[in-house]
Amino acid sequence: MAAIKQLAAVTRSGTGKGAARSVRREARVPGVIYGGGEKPEPISVDFKELDKHIYAGHFLTTIFDLEIEGRKERVLPRDYQLDVVTDRPVHVDFLRLRAGSRVRTAIPIHVVNREASPGVKKGGTVNFVLHTVELYSPADNIPEAVEVDISGLDFHGAVHIGDLKLPQGCRPAHTKGNSTIVTVVPPTVLPDEVKAEAEAAAAVPAKSAAPAKSAAPAKGAAPAKAAAAAPAKGAPAAKGAAPAKPAAKK
Repeated sequence: MAAIKQLAAVTRSGTGKGAARSVRREARVPGVIYGGGEKPEPISVDFKELDKHIYAGHFLTTIFDLEIEGRKERVLPRDYQLDVVTDRPVHVDFLRLRAGSRVRTAIPIHVVNREASPGVKKGGTVNFVLHTVELYSPADNIPEAVEVDISGLDFHGAVHIGDLKLPQGCRPAHTKGNSTIVTVVPPTVLPDEVKAEAEAAAAVPAKSAAPAKSAAPAKGAAPAKAAAAAPAKGAPAAKGAAPAKPAAKK
């Protein structure tokens, strides 16, 4: 069970939008306490304190002792509203808790023993189908979280609500069906396949391009002789070349 936290509150006389805006101008957040067989009681709490508790996490499963002008009221937050622009609290509702009462709450799921899962060891991923599970639990023994052990899960293995070991006095709120909570899914490409492909690619060296072969002569045709380029008329002979012989006289 989570530790009971303290929060100061004061009663407020006015109700409605105008009174709520007046409370917010004083850096406080309007709220209501209801349930427990008593009439609803309008209150207000300090803005900074409420904002801190909300963003600390697990706010809706944390029990508070509200100190209201010299008396204490044990409550459980049931709802809160945030400003659509600033994401800061603008209203909060609390449920009175009485001895022996049971409450329905959404308890967070915590996965344990991931490193022992055969599927995770082979590169699989833990897929959360549900992030919370709704339980009926004693008002004075609300669990912080429900642990889900996946040490035996291989690929496509799953844990269902019926497989959970719930804290004493707790039971699932949904009795019909056996919803899946988490599964282990294989990777899109197995790590071994990627490694094997990389090793195969590294083992085959890139082949150098072979020089192109000259085309074979057509059947029956004499091989063409390399024509010596005759020097242009009047052009000086190339250095080292033999002088041309004079034409024979007739």
